[in-house]
Amino acid sequence: MELQIDGFILYLATERGLSTAYQLSVRQSLEKFLAWADQHGHRNWCDLGTDDLSAFLGHLRKSGLNASSLRITVVHLKIFFRFLVARGHLEADPADPLLSPKTASKLPETLNTQAITRLLESIDFSKRLGPRDLALLEMFYASGLRLSEICGARLEHLDLDDRFLRVTGKGNKTRLVPIGKRALDALQRYLSHERPSLVTAQTSSHLFLSVRGGPLSPDRVRQIVKERAKQAGLKENIYPHLLRHSFATHLLENGADLRVIQELLGHADIGTTQIYTHVDQKRLKAVHQKFHPRG
Repeated sequence: MELQIDGFILYLATERGLSTAYQLSVRQSLEKFLAWADQHGHRNWCDLGTDDLSAFLGHLRKSGLNASSLRITVVHLKIFFRFLVARGHLEADPADPLLSPKTASKLPETLNTQAITRLLESIDFSKRLGPRDLALLEMFYASGLRLSEICGARLEHLDLDDRFLRVTGKGNKTRLVPIGKRALDALQRYLSHERPSLVTAQTSSHLFLSVRGGPLSPDRVRQIVKERAKQAGLKENIYPHLLRHSFATHLLENGADLRVIQELLGHADIGTTQIYTHVDQKRLKAVHQKFHPRG
């Protein structure tokens, strides 16, 4: 059974080209299921039926796994058993009848434009690391980048003349993201006046560098964002993805087309982007209730 899991992970990597993080997530789900199956006396995938898979999911639910994580587990089971059937290891697919649990729609948190302005304008670029941190935060908000995309950005991906950055997002998909004027100014200041002082003999071409000349780690970027937010006097829990959410929400509020926002964010499915319409609808409802005589 372990060998078939290994074969499936190899298939995801070589034939599907899926990311290492996704492979790890799938492996964790399947190994957890394998441990449960072993405890219940199942020694072969052929021994397992739909009732067994449902019992496993029920076990996860009782152990406190939330609906969102359960949905992911169901997807992993479905694609794995579909693979086993396709490769002739099973005649019937026991995971096919499984239904994904419904999840409550959780709206993304955002910052208003006043808070964004306060955060960015509080950074003194005349002080050490000020140019770097300002460029970093400006890029999060101006381009809606993911944390991994910021950390992975390199000099050769940057086109300052046309104001674009080429990034590699989820599923190793590449896209071009525009750089706003203020973000461009901050980047040019950082590249001209501070990045050269951070470079060492071992420095790579990563765009954002630490004080030791290496690329900034995701944990360090999270720390920088929180430190800068605290210095700006913001009481909200500020984290990198919050700036990405704010980027998308503010575009929508100012009339951007949802398909354009989808492209900018690098979402494969428009359904992922549509959550921002709920944020905008919530804002419109609040405005209506506040200002309409019969609101």
